[in-house]
Amino acid sequence: MTILTSRSAPNPTEPPPAVQAAATLWLVAVAAGAFETVLVVGDLLSSGTASAGELLSGVGIRLVVFVTAVFLALRLRRGGNWARWTLAVTLGVFGTLSLVMGPVQWLMDGHSVAEAFAGADAMGLMFAGSRVLHVLAVLGAVALMFQPRSNAYFRSARHDLAQDGSARHALRDRNGRA
Repeated sequence: MTILTSRSAPNPTEPPPAVQAAATLWLVAVAAGAFETVLVVGDLLSSGTASAGELLSGVGIRLVVFVTAVFLALRLRRGGNWARWTLAVTLGVFGTLSLVMGPVQWLMDGHSVAEAFAGADAMGLMFAGSRVLHVLAVLGAVALMFQPRSNAYFRSARHDLAQDGSARHALRDRNGRA
């Protein structure tokens, strides 16, 4: 007795590994950002240098950014080219600049990396490690989002959406609805 098994073709709407990895890296970046926020809030609370209003507004702004980034990463996985470009420009460019401007300015003021490590406590080292992971996750995600297979996926997703819209439009026209 011969058993035939059918192999199904890969789902063309499933994101390629590069897009899946990019979405995962965006989520890693969000987690690193949330961890950094917890460290900063903990430090500010323990030192008493920030008011409740300052803390709430800072955390609130970051929460909006984190929720938006998660939403965009999930849309990215589903083929949203607009999500890819939004992530690349807002968090890939401006977000990365906001992450590295402080350390770069500090180095430009004549300090050294050795000096930073010499004066770092456990909290500072955890923050620095998280920040490095954060930046690497963002840069990796941006690079993966624009790989050739990623580009093909976003073109195909856009084409599928256009065809789906045309089919719905034709169905409405055939049924006499506007």
